[in-house]
Amino acid sequence: MTANTETDALRRAVRDYLAAVSPSERVRELMATEAGYDQAMWRQLARELGLHGIAVPEEFGGAGATLTELTVVFEEMGAALLCAPFFSTVALAGHAILCSGDRSAMEDYLPPIVDGSMTATLILNGRLDAWDPQAVTLAAHGGAGGYRIQGEAEYVLDGHSADVILLAANTNAGTSLFAVAADASGLSRQPLATLDRTRKTARLRFDDVPARLIGTDGEAAPGLARTCDLAIVALAAEQVGAAQRCLDMAVRYARERIQFGRVIGSFQAVKHRCADMLVLVEGARSAAVHAAQSADGDDLPSAAAVAKMACSEAFLQVALDNMRIHGGIGFTWEHDAHLYVRRAKATQLIFGTPDRHAQRLAGLVTAERTS
Repeated sequence: MTANTETDALRRAVRDYLAAVSPSERVRELMATEAGYDQAMWRQLARELGLHGIAVPEEFGGAGATLTELTVVFEEMGAALLCAPFFSTVALAGHAILCSGDRSAMEDYLPPIVDGSMTATLILNGRLDAWDPQAVTLAAHGGAGGYRIQGEAEYVLDGHSADVILLAANTNAGTSLFAVAADASGLSRQPLATLDRTRKTARLRFDDVPARLIGTDGEAAPGLARTCDLAIVALAAEQVGAAQRCLDMAVRYARERIQFGRVIGSFQAVKHRCADMLVLVEGARSAAVHAAQSADGDDLPSAAAVAKMACSEAFLQVALDNMRIHGGIGFTWEHDAHLYVRRAKATQLIFGTPDRHAQRLAGLVTAERTS
């Protein structure tokens, strides 16, 4: 089988599975629960489809594939608005462990992540902003006898349900990465009601919480910067998948809805809007694919910034246009269009807004030209 054939097979397998176990009705059921996901389905995703370990090296139980294959999974999950801690566990925590260079941590945490027996998340800063060492607010004190974490993180993806919380914290040596168990003393977790109800968020407070140092004290910043870029690429793939689903919904409705004795898809205004949506989706897809292919290159930061800008803006615009094409019904709670608008706005804001990444890209280009 060629690489493209294998990727197509992976896409079909994930799409068919999600269509069966995560239709719109199930999404609405799960987003109303406190946990926010189905544990049985979570284990199936890991053990039967092997999705958790696609980009994890084989020595730790994974398939050893690349980010390109993993983004195919995220694209299909974005299309289905899957309610599961997959992004926080795989894109954030999994990459943070791999980027830490700590082999002991990889041996301890990656196998249970791969087999679905552990969920995890990562706190880069307390507000889901783009990575910035100056924005780290948690503090760690201690040393050889053990570290303790102090502070509060206001927004943590799946923070209320994660079995392990990885976090960036400041020590006397600099920015460091730590792991905290969910049942650690001094840790309090409060679920939050946010715009996107399909992806859970929590507020976490650390009051002298015992923690395990991951990697070398004071040297976590480069690995966390790379982790954030890889997570942004995964998020961009999610946005592309969701935008494609919105386009499909709009085109299907335009072909079926009759007004003034004609299907509305025959009206020029509707045709032009659908065409514009297609252009946005394909442009975003190109940016996301390029970013995934740049994962091992020096241009990952700039490719991730471009993907975040293009995919965020495309998804939000396409989600809004899908709602408009559906007319009055598209604005109701009963229709799924508003769920995609909520996801679009939320993903536009986390890990840096398009404007923030435009500024970042300008800085990267300027630095490259002057070097």
